[in-house]
Amino acid sequence: MLRSLLLLICAPLCEPAERWLHLKARPSRPTEGSSMTLTCELQQPLQTSKIPPEFRFFRNGEALQQAWSSSSEFKILTTWTNSVEYYHCETKGAGTRVFRSMPLQIQVQRVPVSDVTLKTQPPGGQVTEGKKLILVCSVATGTGNITFLWYKGAMGLQLGTKAQRSLTAEFEIFPARESDAGHYYCAAGNGYGHKVSGLVSITVRIPVSLPVITLRTTRAQTMAGDTVELYCEVQRGSPPIQYQFYHKNVTLGSSWASSGGGASFNLSLTIEHSGNYSCEADNGLGAQHSKDVPLNITVPTENRRELLTSGVIVGLFSILGATTAVLLFCSWIKRKNRGRLSAREPLRSPPSPVPQESNCLNAPSSLPLPPVYENVNSVRKNDVYSLVSSLQQEREPAAELKALVV
Repeated sequence: MLRSLLLLICAPLCEPAERWLHLKARPSRPTEGSSMTLTCELQQPLQTSKIPPEFRFFRNGEALQQAWSSSSEFKILTTWTNSVEYYHCETKGAGTRVFRSMPLQIQVQRVPVSDVTLKTQPPGGQVTEGKKLILVCSVATGTGNITFLWYKGAMGLQLGTKAQRSLTAEFEIFPARESDAGHYYCAAGNGYGHKVSGLVSITVRIPVSLPVITLRTTRAQTMAGDTVELYCEVQRGSPPIQYQFYHKNVTLGSSWASSGGGASFNLSLTIEHSGNYSCEADNGLGAQHSKDVPLNITVPTENRRELLTSGVIVGLFSILGATTAVLLFCSWIKRKNRGRLSAREPLRSPPSPVPQESNCLNAPSSLPLPPVYENVNSVRKNDVYSLVSSLQQEREPAAELKALVV
């Protein structure tokens, strides 16, 4: 096989020069991904010419450089393992005669993988339902094509595989569902056996659903003084969940459900607690508000009697105040009428008090009171004077006084 390869790569002008030309490699066993330097060494001068020799380097019969070079070294920046590779060099002097070295077999060594780890995006192993979950498998060292594999569960259910010339690879789960929660691990290898990562726990967090509020009472007809239990619950949602309770959109209080389920809030009722109640649930992934539930509160019979008695007392005090005001007003009118009467009849003695005037409190507002007659004085034997008083129950400053002659 080696002889056939030499015949293939040897040009018509080439001559073997094993005794004078040797090819060396540094390092002799390079690792994958590292560099390697080839050196073409002359054991003795090929000719006495002062013109320096020129060199070319080959790999598996193909030239690594397009033109001859005066340098006896050639550096390969990166080496990879594909198969067994053969290298040789050629040199020539002032003439057309070309000399070649013996082929050099180079076996590139692979670096086994080490320190396989599995990480998640988002970090921490928590993903929201419906979002994207990425499993990132990586190795600390390893060369060549590395095969990555992902598994779920202790039984090792294989999810996927990927081979690439890289130290990391990703496996995507989208959208994440509740059933994707569990333990995961990955493995990686490049021909020297596979190395396995540690287990990573994945938690799929579920946003809360629309909560439902329930009013729990001891009897069908709720009355003031009773205690009502406000119970709020969601059908789906990852704990812990915070519940807020509202009465007419005013916060009453809050409660936590650390392990799922619902929460309650007790309230001692008064007549002011009638109205709509609602609740809100939030686990950090978005709050949800329930629909309103009405509550009607009935006042007990004894409370009604107390309210009625209080109303009667207040009404009586109001009537008493109004009556007092009317009496004072009537007294004021009476004094004013007496003053006017005295001013009109200065020579006559004032009339005696008229007891009928007390009827001003009971007379209708639209009818005048009956007149009162009283004999005042007589000047002549046959002449008699009478004083007539008429008191009107209207908004006039004083009663009208008239004198009649009989």
